Amino acid sequence: MSLDLVGLGILLCLGSSLLAVLTPRSSRFGQLGATVLMGLAAAAALGGAGLRLASQVETRAFFPWPAAGDSLLGLDALSAFFLVPVFLVGFLGSVYGLGYYPRSAHPRLARRLETFWGLLVAGMGLLLIARHTMAFLLGWEFMALAAFFLVATEDFRKEARRASLVYILATHVSTLVLFGMFALWRKATGSFALEGLGRESLGLPTLNALFFLSLLGFGLKAGAMPLHFWLPGAHAAAPSHVSAMLSGVVLKMGIYGFLRLFLLIEDPPQAWGAILIFLGAVSGFLGVAFALGQHDLKRLLAYHSVENIGIILLGLGLAMVGRARGEGALVVLGLGGCLLHVWNHSLFKSLLFLGAGAVHHAAHTRELDRLGGLSKAMPLTALAFLVGAVAICGLPPLNGFVSELLVYLGLLSTLDAPASGLALGILAVPVLAAIGALALACFVKVYGIVFLGSPRTQAALEARESPATMLVPMGILAALCAAIGLFPGLTAPILDEVIRAWRSASDPSLPSLAGLVPFPALTGLAWALLGAILALALVFRPRRGARRDLGTWDCGYAAPGPRMQYTASSVAATLVGFFAWVLRPRRHARPVKGLFPGPASMETAVDDTVLDGLLAPAMGRLEALLARVRSLQQGLAQVYILLVLIALFVLLSTLLPLGDMVARLFAR
Repeated sequence: MSLDLVGLGILLCLGSSLLAVLTPRSSRFGQLGATVLMGLAAAAALGGAGLRLASQVETRAFFPWPAAGDSLLGLDALSAFFLVPVFLVGFLGSVYGLGYYPRSAHPRLARRLETFWGLLVAGMGLLLIARHTMAFLLGWEFMALAAFFLVATEDFRKEARRASLVYILATHVSTLVLFGMFALWRKATGSFALEGLGRESLGLPTLNALFFLSLLGFGLKAGAMPLHFWLPGAHAAAPSHVSAMLSGVVLKMGIYGFLRLFLLIEDPPQAWGAILIFLGAVSGFLGVAFALGQHDLKRLLAYHSVENIGIILLGLGLAMVGRARGEGALVVLGLGGCLLHVWNHSLFKSLLFLGAGAVHHAAHTRELDRLGGLSKAMPLTALAFLVGAVAICGLPPLNGFVSELLVYLGLLSTLDAPASGLALGILAVPVLAAIGALALACFVKVYGIVFLGSPRTQAALEARESPATMLVPMGILAALCAAIGLFPGLTAPILDEVIRAWRSASDPSLPSLAGLVPFPALTGLAWALLGAILALALVFRPRRGARRDLGTWDCGYAAPGPRMQYTASSVAATLVGFFAWVLRPRRHARPVKGLFPGPASMETAVDDTVLDGLLAPAMGRLEALLARVRSLQQGLAQVYILLVLIALFVLLSTLLPLGDMVARLFAR
């Protein structure tokens, strides 16, 4: 029953895409109908996922596949867990698009977006219930291509064309690597079915090859540093609800791929967990460091996605170390933190991108230094964005605090490990603490520059609150962030079920999450903090009739203006300078000179080190090298015949026993 409901949800997503194609470009009915079908799809799929998490019984189904025999679909707790953000954000994003990207304003582009939106959700749904490599890759490619067309929605902009090109190259490399990984799986196991096997069945060299291939294939999709290079441009260039889907959901398919592969391998080496913890620490720390130097609101949020993928990988790596050591507490805390942060990140990052879209929709810019004072004109958007900002910083009483706490507890528990073990907490705990501190500094900058102070441009001054179709999805996401933070114990049974499914029957003695984490105390702390916040808000609320136009001390200036406010560069200058060794910021300045100086200015920019500093120059040199080969394209038949003969000679020479011939020649 549960698998049937999920299958129905996938079919309704395809129906949503079909309806978007068949209706006229300017038809609001077509967009509304596609949204209604997405709502029905979400209801069916979320119902199926909920039934599976409640029933604790895995359901399976076969369907004929001529190329590979009977292919298998299945719905276990791991699949059901990941289906929740796919269909939740899929539906809320579709509703958001009614106000943010209506057909009346974008007749051609909106219909294309709706078409590939449904295909993207359907592809991820198929991917999550696949138990056969062919079905898995089919869903993966549906997801990859649909996301490419969504990133390229506004292809009249150079930024969107470049971002979509980088994305499609990265995702095709990822798919090619996964083809190699599954081919190796087929060779080692004799089957394309995704069924569990022990270390002895595969052999350690094969296992390590599978791990490193998965690290590249799934790591590219997840956006782990340094495989993140496609992510900032794609998230910034796509429409904002597409960015929410990319960051909140699509990245998690890479995490799901890791979890599914590790579920199939009974006894993975401990080094795998250590590698994942190292990658998580690097991704988390450098992701938030790069975010500090950004001036584009959506690009800044994109780097925070890299940061949060790092936190998720820290939890996953900790669980892998626990499996290798046979320490159930590490498995439960690490995987619990990893899984809960998957949900939490899908909620607060989607909320932040939808909030950024509302800002862009109202002020027509994403540049931080062209915004300001929006909390007066857009109070509901400002409140929703504040909830997302507090959650992503890992502060109580919201959901980000709970999942990061689980990872903290797991890492701290490694400090009393035996001397032969890896005291991972010594290195990872300070890194995780630094990530939280830098994230807080970054969002103080963002919220202060965007929503506080005075409007810096006329567009910001004329901004108005978003329509209800945009506010309602943000409100639902904000409410869910608060609900998990205020009632964290409600997630414990769900997480326990997924953890048991991931560890299979090999370790029935795993402790429960509620036995390791004091959820009642967390609930009490969250409610106490919420009460304190509400009390302070009541005490310091503006009184009716109080004067509101009092200026601050202005150093003798009679008329301070918006240009005298702090800018995004000035707020983050100290921290960006501290990390200049890796961020390599560019500074352009026209200093004040002479008795009668002309206009002066100063601006900074932080480019992506991997894409702009390494890959783009390398591809430029490769292009220049290959350009020399163009001289062979003479258009003369005799030249092409000569090239064919040379190729045949080289191939035939490989058949000759050259080694034996050389040995005989120099024999005594």
